[in-house]
Amino acid sequence: MSETPVASRRLLVEERRRLIVELVEQQGRATVEELATRFGTSTVTIRADLDALARSSAIARSHGGALPAAPATNDTPLNIKETRWHAQKLRIGQAAAKMIRDGETIILDSGSTTVEIARQIRQLKFESLTVITNALNIAMELSGLPQIRVMMLGGMLRQTSYSLVGPDAEQALAKLSADRLFLGVDGLDPEVGVTTPDPLEAALNALMIRVSRQTIAVLDASKLGQRSLSVITPVKNLDIVITDTSAPAETVEALRAAGVQVVLV
Repeated sequence: MSETPVASRRLLVEERRRLIVELVEQQGRATVEELATRFGTSTVTIRADLDALARSSAIARSHGGALPAAPATNDTPLNIKETRWHAQKLRIGQAAAKMIRDGETIILDSGSTTVEIARQIRQLKFESLTVITNALNIAMELSGLPQIRVMMLGGMLRQTSYSLVGPDAEQALAKLSADRLFLGVDGLDPEVGVTTPDPLEAALNALMIRVSRQTIAVLDASKLGQRSLSVITPVKNLDIVITDTSAPAETVEALRAAGVQVVLV
């Protein structure tokens, strides 16, 4: 992130708050005065931003400023996930979208990184593409594009992730096949595998892998080494992992030793 103030342009509240979270996570802390100067706004406005972000667990409030939020141990709402490591997720989304070929059928799993892939797809000039997804927000991102056929899985809605899961979703997916799966994950440990907090999500994700010719896990480096409740698959069943350049070297080496292609962006 540039060190120059961004006061020269008006920032929407949501954009300013996303940038605040990103700055706090990059620097490790930030003061109210520093943020007010950077964003060209009052300290009262910044304090209101920090209070709102702390209530949603995007940051931790400290005396006179903010600290990064504690690592999540449960199922974090998607709108909070989207504020974290956004620049890295954007780069990952761009790299993933470049792997898609015209005429393919792909699966986009739910998640804050996979939605960036959907946003990139909107900007690319595909003549024909079929997208299978269990995520309401991803389906909406791709709506209104005549060259993109969106197939929405049914099921039970998970409020935290806007995703549909359960037996109905699995029955619909079992009848389909795909060229590539872009899998969003909450944790990836080379020993344990790919994990997510929700057992129903894990079951659907495992089926996504089975019906796809290629599985590409997309995740920022903060997810590496993390473990959640439900195991989706061992890492040996992943073809490619796209993550950012802050990924620990030992984790990258362990993944490559398991036969996984690792792309750092």
